[in-house]
Amino acid sequence: MRAIRLTKTRFVLLMIGSSALFFLAILIAPLVGPTSLNLKQAIWSPESLDFEILLRARLPRVLFAAIVGGALSVSGVVFQGVLRNPLASPFTLGVSGGASLGAVLAILLGWEISFYGFAFLPLASFAGSVVVVSLVYTLSRTQRHVSPFTLLLSGVVLNCLCAALIMLIHYFSNFTKSFMMVRWMMGGLDVYDYSVIVSLMPFLAIGLPILLYLSRYLNVLSAGDDWAASRGVSVNKVITLQYFGASLITGSVIAYSGPIGFVGLIVPHILRLTLGADHRVLVPASFFVGGAFLIVCDAIARTILSPAEIPVGILTSILGGPFFLWLLTKRRRDIFF
Repeated sequence: MRAIRLTKTRFVLLMIGSSALFFLAILIAPLVGPTSLNLKQAIWSPESLDFEILLRARLPRVLFAAIVGGALSVSGVVFQGVLRNPLASPFTLGVSGGASLGAVLAILLGWEISFYGFAFLPLASFAGSVVVVSLVYTLSRTQRHVSPFTLLLSGVVLNCLCAALIMLIHYFSNFTKSFMMVRWMMGGLDVYDYSVIVSLMPFLAIGLPILLYLSRYLNVLSAGDDWAASRGVSVNKVITLQYFGASLITGSVIAYSGPIGFVGLIVPHILRLTLGADHRVLVPASFFVGGAFLIVCDAIARTILSPAEIPVGILTSILGGPFFLWLLTKRRRDIFF
């Protein structure tokens, strides 16, 4: 891939452009829906139906989509950089498998309900992702060395194991619980209040700054561990922090949204092809563009078959799959590191 020199002016312009796209999507998407809105009534009349639809139904969902899309995209960039594998995604290392297994177990045990406003299902999903992420890291760490190759293999194997256990649970579940499990695993953004967004803020406040600060080291790591070490990079420390930081934000958003595929794979590659391979740009830009991408996908999912809705996880795969294949055939050599 052609190297593009990163200047301060170029960095500022790219951040302005990507963040403008992000906030533009947030502003426009709440106005899109099966029910037309009177914007004046929605803003200035709290007692009106338009106000309820805009600020209490659509806006929380749009903000949630922005957070989920941004988190998955950033994690995709980081995992691809750490593993030096263009096919790595937030779901490659077992995060999604563990979260799905935790959610399926919660549904099987009847923990899908809330108790005094406390939701057990997201907690079980997040706990499942934490367990699998910890196992993957433990298996990949030998003699104070973290092997990206072993990290990848361990994640793939544990992901497959989680998928097998999920199918086993499906087999012994009744129709109602099985339907709930399938629906959760399709991925969705059915949020109608701001409490979920508030719940996610602590995880993002921890994970995102770590990933942004360490993004500069991903450029050096792409040349190999030995080269990075010779340049003064603490390879094991950087890989560990990047892995757990990306897993933290991925597990937290999946706990509420369910697995939404392709966002963490296609968005990083689109940006890599258009903006270059400098991770100092890719990491922050991927949050803004990934958030905007999922906002648009969710707007389509809830309007294209109105009044019915398509789970957004299905739509991202339908839209993302062919588009990514088109990119792969048009720029086959450039899509790899």
